[in-house]
Amino acid sequence: MRLDIGPYAYRLLVAFLFAGFSLFLLRIVDVLLLAFAAVLLAVLLRGLADWIGQRLHLSTGWALALAILILLVAIGGSVWLFGREVSTQVDQLARILPDAWDKVRGRLQDYAWGRGLLRQIQDLDIRTLSEGVVSNVTSVVMTTLGALGNVLLVVAGSVYLAVQPRLYRDGVVALVPRDAELRTREALDGAGHALGQWLKGQVIAMATIGILTTLGLWLLGVPSALALGLLAGLAEFVPLLGPIASAIPALLVASSLGLGTTLYVLGLYVLVQQIESNVVTPLVARKLISIPPALALFAIVAMALAFGALGLLLASPLTVVLFVLVRKLYVQAALGKGEHAGAVAGAVDDRAR
Repeated sequence: MRLDIGPYAYRLLVAFLFAGFSLFLLRIVDVLLLAFAAVLLAVLLRGLADWIGQRLHLSTGWALALAILILLVAIGGSVWLFGREVSTQVDQLARILPDAWDKVRGRLQDYAWGRGLLRQIQDLDIRTLSEGVVSNVTSVVMTTLGALGNVLLVVAGSVYLAVQPRLYRDGVVALVPRDAELRTREALDGAGHALGQWLKGQVIAMATIGILTTLGLWLLGVPSALALGLLAGLAEFVPLLGPIASAIPALLVASSLGLGTTLYVLGLYVLVQQIESNVVTPLVARKLISIPPALALFAIVAMALAFGALGLLLASPLTVVLFVLVRKLYVQAALGKGEHAGAVAGAVDDRAR
């Protein structure tokens, strides 16, 4: 009896190739996250270029070049106008924080629960941590160079992606079976549109948080109000966790001014978040995409555990893209369910039409 091992050998080869490819992807997960960051920036550039091109009747290439120039001028102008002030306030903040932490620690020593809390976080000494980082100059330099290299990689990749987005989309589509090409193309286009809508909403929310926080801290007489407001605006990019993290330095600085100021600052951050959540976000969400809070919360935790700090930073846009792709490619294509399954993606489809 002759044994035909052809199909068995083929399936075994496919299994080995799949396992090897999966291991390869795990090894380059950081590169994949940087690639996604480049896609995110490319969506921003292309959206701005399309807006410019429609109003000035420019070709895609010239509109994209003008969009890049506008962003560079905006960044350079911001650095020139506010760079010195922000740098001064950041230096002031770096001097204030250790002393503020020492005062908070001294007040906690007066209470039994405070002493217990200090024992739990005794390694969290801001002064010791800062001195340790500064003393290790080589580590700081290498980390900075690595971060700059990643930024340059993301910027360069985003420009290439923004110039020819269809080339890379069609390259992904070519990897799927022919009968799934149309659905895959629609899914990728829907994910790109959703990402652009999310970016618009995020920029509005970040600007709102930064401006309101800066004005509030300035009115309360808190030092380094501009630096703290800028930090609050940037931290809004990481929802739920970002606002909490940005409030800690402000509360430490306010604690050096007294308990009353600390409570006012705490109330300010809560008020600003309430304005953003209950006024700004509902107005923006009428035309743009928003992520359900529970989904965002678990996505942030999952991305942070799986991919570390970079995953935490990109958790929200990754969630938007994955939500749309799962709905298009699995819920609709594989399960055959209706076009309006899923509130977030359904809203994206309605606005895309």
